[in-house]
Amino acid sequence: MFAYSPLGEHMANSALAVLETALRERKLDRTLTTSLPPLERSDPAAVIPFEIAAVDAVLRGGLPRGQVSELAGPHSSGRTTMLLQLLAAATRGGEIAALIDTCDGLDVASAAAAGIDLNRLLWIRGASSGRVLSALSESKDRIVDRALKALNLVLQAGGFGVVAIDLADVSPRVLRSLPFTTWLRLQRIVEGSDMACLLIVPEPLARSAGGLTVMCTGRTTWNDGRVCRFTGLDTGIRVISPRRRVDGSAAVRALANDSD
Repeated sequence: MFAYSPLGEHMANSALAVLETALRERKLDRTLTTSLPPLERSDPAAVIPFEIAAVDAVLRGGLPRGQVSELAGPHSSGRTTMLLQLLAAATRGGEIAALIDTCDGLDVASAAAAGIDLNRLLWIRGASSGRVLSALSESKDRIVDRALKALNLVLQAGGFGVVAIDLADVSPRVLRSLPFTTWLRLQRIVEGSDMACLLIVPEPLARSAGGLTVMCTGRTTWNDGRVCRFTGLDTGIRVISPRRRVDGSAAVRALANDSD
């Protein structure tokens, strides 16, 4: 026969509380099923919006915090425009953003024109585009490796709302050669935090289970044989997650001074 013991129950609850605290400090609290977020994250604080009504509507608010998402598309598809818009929205909202610029392609004038508060942006510059294009494959690998190490350091430091790494001008072959554990480590760092990690890539590469894949399919227009900056782009948006799946598209107005 077993007797009920309040002391035993108290000790069990205390042990559980200590375990939960230890997991939370190591950002492993999401391993507890009771700590998983709800299926539909309706809390505005759980996402970072682009502040583009059509896009945020399809994304159900914006990029989820605590997840690794990706913004993919070919050259001149609007991916840089989308990135600048996100950074502008985040810094306008009082958050600190970071950009690891792997190939040193950011145009500061375009960033300022997009509305980014440069005083709230940590810009980590990599190798220049010219050197990347002329470098050997081994050199390209080292450039990407340094950029990923910088990304890890920034994420581990914390305190940022958005941390983006621009890998759009890196060869897809080089990116595909990276071990998949690279992206798993990133997710391990941001899980349970207030940060949204964003990869800018030429094609879908990696995202966390709750992250988003945003595909940009904008195209430049031609007029009288001359290339014109496009005034809009058709962006297909896919949300892929074990907890929700949403497919949709939105027409996004591009910035006049940038169409990448």
